[in-house]
Amino acid sequence: MTLIKHELRQSRTSFAVWTASIAFLLIVCVFLFPEMKGEMDSVRDLFASMGSFTAAFGMDRLNIGTLTGYYSVECGNILGLGGALFASLLGISALSKEEKERTAEFLLTHPISRLSVAAGKLAAVLIQTAAMNLLLLLLALLSVALIGEEIPLRELLLLHGAYLLLQLELACICFGISAFLRRGGAGIGMGLAAAAYFLNLVANISESVRFLHWLTPFAYCEGADIIADSSLDGGRIAVGMLVAATGVVAAFWQYARKDIR
Repeated sequence: MTLIKHELRQSRTSFAVWTASIAFLLIVCVFLFPEMKGEMDSVRDLFASMGSFTAAFGMDRLNIGTLTGYYSVECGNILGLGGALFASLLGISALSKEEKERTAEFLLTHPISRLSVAAGKLAAVLIQTAAMNLLLLLLALLSVALIGEEIPLRELLLLHGAYLLLQLELACICFGISAFLRRGGAGIGMGLAAAAYFLNLVANISESVRFLHWLTPFAYCEGADIIADSSLDGGRIAVGMLVAATGVVAAFWQYARKDIR
């Protein structure tokens, strides 16, 4: 518990900055909806003529003139990419920072096993990810209420739940990679999140590469699918959680046997 508290205290500034930044963009996006609502018919016609661009973001299957359609496209991209970058940075630095900052010698001289260290750091990563998503969900619900729209509670819960799972998967994958690094891996974490995002866009554009949806966690966060089915894709989520568990197991295995300098 002491280690978890220490990790949370160390990361409180970055947590606050990332959460505030994503929340600000999310709130602004929601507050813009009443102003844009009356112009959505012409915007929808414009998007309909943009071919692959429209398909990439799922706008060919959504009515962005409704709050749920607008939220899943505009706010969904903020939640997806912003949250993915934050979770990846948390995971990729969790174990590697001890060698990068030369604090491993101090930490590992305490009467605590390496597995306990890894478990504490993983818990801190998961707590921060979950806390950020809870705050963003509450702010989203409050923002929708303030603009006078009826709250589509089920759809919002499903969308935010999907993005939470996305972030947890990326955090666990990066946590696994972190155990193999000796220096900071911020670039690796951000690159992985960005690659997963763009991989999903490519899979949306062409039928011939739809199989790529199984390689990116953004696939089960598609707003068009979630709203149409009113549920999450259990198969893709199961694959994602299996990959996440593999990352965690790899982290514990490597960290327990690693020659830490």
